[in-house]
Amino acid sequence: MKDIILTGDRPTGRLHLGHYVGSLKRRIELQNKGGYDKFYIMIADSQALTDNFGNVQKVRDNVMEVILDYLAVGLDPQKVTFFIQSEVSELTEFTFYYMNLVTLSRLERNPTVKEELKQKDFNNSIPMGFLTYPVSQAADITAFNANIVPVGDDQLPMIEQTREIVRSFNNLYGETLIEPKAVLPDNENSYRLVGTDGKAKMSKSLNNCIYLSDEPEEIKQKVFSMYTDPDHIHVSDPGKVEGNTVFTYLDVFSRPEHFEKYLPEYKSLDELKVHYSRGGLGDMKIKKFLNEILQELITPIREKRKEFAKNPAAIMKILYDGTMEARKVAHKNLIKLKTSMGINYFN
Repeated sequence: MKDIILTGDRPTGRLHLGHYVGSLKRRIELQNKGGYDKFYIMIADSQALTDNFGNVQKVRDNVMEVILDYLAVGLDPQKVTFFIQSEVSELTEFTFYYMNLVTLSRLERNPTVKEELKQKDFNNSIPMGFLTYPVSQAADITAFNANIVPVGDDQLPMIEQTREIVRSFNNLYGETLIEPKAVLPDNENSYRLVGTDGKAKMSKSLNNCIYLSDEPEEIKQKVFSMYTDPDHIHVSDPGKVEGNTVFTYLDVFSRPEHFEKYLPEYKSLDELKVHYSRGGLGDMKIKKFLNEILQELITPIREKRKEFAKNPAAIMKILYDGTMEARKVAHKNLIKLKTSMGINYFN
């Protein structure tokens, strides 16, 4: 069997650079490499509702924003099946059965869930839907027999939870489900791209993002306000590279040709770091360099996005066709699951 790939995003806002380096770039590489049987990309609106149930319109509006970002970065509906999670009702039934294989204490120990609960400050009013969304993710993955899931490292506990559910089900009912494996970005700094504030990973809710649709002046303003080394007050002062947000971004985004094009007095990033560390290199110079690199990356994405946005009916047709295809596959695999369990009463 060839590989089946599944991944996706919650439609709670436009996608940003953290999404790009954390998963989108790898998705494009996998898409263009080929060699897979199917490639599904899910817009996880049901999952987004677990902490936005009182603001459904926000989620609905951002479905279009997310698909526009997908198309703008180069994901191709001829090679990838895009679908909307809530329109594949079989996923809810998969989730319901899997809930019987997971304890409440196991969900509460999930590191990703614990971190997100802390961020969202639910206190004792945790929606059950939010707490159980690792089970929903397991349903999404197994409903399509996906064996490859491109993720950032913060999602590794989710993939492990899926693997546990698969093993538990197969132990009870025989070999039915496939254990998935996570595929991480190549660059370790890409696992959780730090936000522009340098305090946490880039996140829509923390307002520390550079979006793939940002205009040139927005990008410039965000780069120029980035956290660097607070002790690097004067140009002559030695500077710290570690923990310096600008250098973290340069580690991720800079390439040798950028130095030739925008900063020819340096041959490499290592040389730039050495100069900054010994002193004599100002923050503004490295910020200008990063700004040039990000403008070069984002400009074609932003312009393609604007072109796609001119034809919303065509975009919705892509989503409709992909969702109808996803429904058929999920339904077929749900019948297989229920047959293994022995609850296929009318077959």
